[in-house]
Amino acid sequence: MMKSFIEVDQESDFPIQNLPYGVFTTETQSTKHIGVAIGEYVLDITLLEAKGFLTEALNGAQNIFNQGVLNPFLALKNDVWHQVRKTLQSLLSIDNDTIQSDSSLKEEVLIPRSIITNHVPISIGDYTDFYASKNHATHVGTMFRGKDNALMPNWTSLPVGYHGRASSIVMSGTDVRRPLGQTKPKEVEQPIFGPSKQLDFEYEMGFIMGYGNQLQSPINVNEAKNHVFGMVIVNDWSARDIQAWEYQPLGPFLAKNFATSISPWVVTLEALETFKTEGPTQIPEPFDYLKDTSTKNSYNLTLETYLQPDNEKEVQIAQTNYNSTYWSIAQMVAHHTITGCNLKTGDLLATGTISGKNQNERGSLMEITWRGENPIRVNNVKRSWLEDGDTLTLKAYAQGENYRIGFGEVVGKILPAHQNI
Repeated sequence: MMKSFIEVDQESDFPIQNLPYGVFTTETQSTKHIGVAIGEYVLDITLLEAKGFLTEALNGAQNIFNQGVLNPFLALKNDVWHQVRKTLQSLLSIDNDTIQSDSSLKEEVLIPRSIITNHVPISIGDYTDFYASKNHATHVGTMFRGKDNALMPNWTSLPVGYHGRASSIVMSGTDVRRPLGQTKPKEVEQPIFGPSKQLDFEYEMGFIMGYGNQLQSPINVNEAKNHVFGMVIVNDWSARDIQAWEYQPLGPFLAKNFATSISPWVVTLEALETFKTEGPTQIPEPFDYLKDTSTKNSYNLTLETYLQPDNEKEVQIAQTNYNSTYWSIAQMVAHHTITGCNLKTGDLLATGTISGKNQNERGSLMEITWRGENPIRVNNVKRSWLEDGDTLTLKAYAQGENYRIGFGEVVGKILPAHQNI
């Protein structure tokens, strides 16, 4: 098995088999650099490029890793992604002396992750949020329409989605202020204005477009994966009471545009290749443009949710697996572009809430507490919805033999609503 000269714990998210990409600064380095996570360190590939270590792998391309975002690299396509990853793995290998035997270089390019500040690693031009989990759609539909009409008639025919707000996508660790808005509780005749009382999370996975397509040139479903660079964890914070009043007839707007948190490290699809698996059987058979002929079009990823009320211990409130997601990444990309819509480098597409069937496998409090009717106990308190001071943490990983491919985590703490509006 491939081994790094850097000691990496078996339960670390970041072995040499992973090497996810991120953007960081330090107290002494205010310019954003690009690096890959390896154990408790980040390998500074902005410096490696400047020193000429990546010239061959980049196939002559220059100034790729010195622009503070990953977009220039994402636009270079699969062969270059692969060669850069292969070169980085070689430089970190226990069998390669280039870095490990040069103490000055080693100190310069290997930086403890404990002293870095992560930044959103990509310039996100557009953000699309899908509704790809059949379990989630069934749970929500059952709450609002009853078991017999849970799924809308179109749900098993196409990947339902909507355009989100790219400007309010924030880095893990960013506090989230409770939004203000209009709501209409059942007991009142007219809508009221004030802080959301039904603040929720949504556990999603997001995938980052590498290179896109020209306007009016759809992406074939069997080529779609080649356009996707990697994945991140997404927490699509949601104000359910605001959403319930505003979404008719056009869908989510203010209920979701105040914050969407993502994890700092982009895990490449190449790193996840070993963990590909079959997704759910699709009935009815999809239209030809959605027929993904790959036998393994999903991933065996464990998804964990933790809630920590203020002055309480953190508790795991849910665990599920990505492989229950009904629509594949390739199908979502193909559907998104079938009209000729042009996706661009750095666009973020998210799966929508990922849920299993059971209560402890659900990706939102709305499902876990069944719209607040069945509160859960978190240590010494109960929760139907998120309260001020609560901290929510999402983690994801694929477990291999003696190593794991992890995504780090998405953390967000709820702050009280503004009082001076």
